[in-house]
Amino acid sequence: MDSELRERVERAARTHALLNAVKYDSDADVGAVMGPLMGENPDFRPHADEIPGIVGGVVAEVNDLSAAEKRAELEDLAPEELAEIEADDEEDDHPLPDLPNVDEETGVVMRAAPNPNGPWHLGHARMPAVIGTYKERYDGRFICRFDDTDPETKRPDLDAYDAILDSIDYLGFDPDEVLRASDRVDTYYDHAHELIELGGAYTCSCPQGEFSDLKNAGEACPHREKDAATTREEFEAMVDGDYSAGEMVLRVRTDITHKNPALRDWVAFRMIDRPHPRPEAADYRCWPMLDFQSGVDDHLTGVTHIIRGIDLQDSAKRQRFVYDYFDWEYPEVIHWGHVQVDEYDVQLSTSTIKELIDDGELDGWDDPRAPTLASLQRRGIRGQAIVDAMIELGTSTSNVELSMSAVYANNRDLIDDGANRYFFVRDGVEKSLHGGPEAGHPPVHPEHEDRGRRDVPAGDAVLVEPADVPETGERVWLKGFGCVRHTDAGFEYVGDDITAVREEGVPVVHWAPVDGVPVRLRTRDGDVTGVAEPDFADVPVDDVVQFERVGFARVDGVARRATESRPEADGADSDETVAYFAHE
Repeated sequence: MDSELRERVERAARTHALLNAVKYDSDADVGAVMGPLMGENPDFRPHADEIPGIVGGVVAEVNDLSAAEKRAELEDLAPEELAEIEADDEEDDHPLPDLPNVDEETGVVMRAAPNPNGPWHLGHARMPAVIGTYKERYDGRFICRFDDTDPETKRPDLDAYDAILDSIDYLGFDPDEVLRASDRVDTYYDHAHELIELGGAYTCSCPQGEFSDLKNAGEACPHREKDAATTREEFEAMVDGDYSAGEMVLRVRTDITHKNPALRDWVAFRMIDRPHPRPEAADYRCWPMLDFQSGVDDHLTGVTHIIRGIDLQDSAKRQRFVYDYFDWEYPEVIHWGHVQVDEYDVQLSTSTIKELIDDGELDGWDDPRAPTLASLQRRGIRGQAIVDAMIELGTSTSNVELSMSAVYANNRDLIDDGANRYFFVRDGVEKSLHGGPEAGHPPVHPEHEDRGRRDVPAGDAVLVEPADVPETGERVWLKGFGCVRHTDAGFEYVGDDITAVREEGVPVVHWAPVDGVPVRLRTRDGDVTGVAEPDFADVPVDDVVQFERVGFARVDGVARRATESRPEADGADSDETVAYFAHE
């Protein structure tokens, strides 16, 4: 391939890479570039073996650009195509479908109904993201109701109530009302009494296996026809705690021959011997099952639209029996598929994550390896980045996968402008420095000259990353400092003529003084140690920075020797600053 053709390939590949990145607001993909590139340029096809390598290099360069830089360059290269993308973006302002049958008088009322058996993992963010977005669109109401009426199988964690509310706040939403179902048990008892009077419920003492056999055969149990007075008396005994677990239940009378056995005379209340962990609810022993409790609460709180998993279709069908007895109108229901998340090895399961923490395999809910909202927040991921990525998944009944690259792309757009730049050298190689200025002066932020420049002292030696050490006799450009040649004696300063980079291809690398700030960078793949430039010691906790050529990170704790006024991070030595890696 001659140089002229190569330039054409690079130019066309760059345009398509920029189009791909800007259109999908993420990193460009080699495969997505290759298709249109080869389709639009038949004369490239004889060189099909060479072109993927060229495209790969171009895509890597484009992915190093900020979102603003990508859009600006695309405006120069392909303004018409950019205009089409922007027009499509305007049409897609509402990636979520309109809610069905919205009543202008009642408005929209939706609820998130978390079980507080632990803090939230990433999959939990989908519900508040969608509900909160619909609330804003329709000027509706967002209810957070803790469905905590199972003190045994999904035992509530007392710390989880506040942790979940903190996660909702992190995602950018403020519920209009917060309820705890365990505060409302007497309300469920009242409705059970009413249901009994309506002939819609009966008490049953059949052993579970015996009733299951009868139910599956479409046969009624011997208790089904007992009179309301007996049922009322036995239910009162349940409420008083006169029965033990498994001795008595209250069933909703449905259709014992229904084609779906799961809907036949389902359990509304059961006995649980283990006290609830909340003191306010510890005396109750007769507890409503979720379908009864949730159905009653949805009506009483005026919920108009319910979103639930496709696997919970039977819940709506069970609850409709209760609604029919009370002559209530059932809310609109939207079923969606499950969401999976790429990148993580840990299952999206509260119980699994809790086991890994208890076994010491994870440090806690905010361990960078954990697929939890606490972990992402500690890493410096903005809640809005997660919400935007969840909204893009829509409400399909099919299972969907959340790509963390989409979350990272969203977050990059949110934090890039405010993230000052610093040098951080991992596993640095020390090289003596001969000649040159006393310090380097790279910009605080390449797009904000008004923020000034940093002072990075050079001294008699510097640290560079092992992969950045050139062959003896070769040159590298120490960013903000100048060009050096690698000799047997170390690095020899050879000038600050930028043409060495622009025309001769001398690589630009980051560096740090030998006596810089020791840093421990916590990542999903384990801790990385290194040295940052001295100014990094002044960065406040919680600030997000960009370590040049490494990635974005949130400052978690600052060493005591740098300042006594800032907290020391968990697990940090007294002379280390700890940061959590966000993404590249």
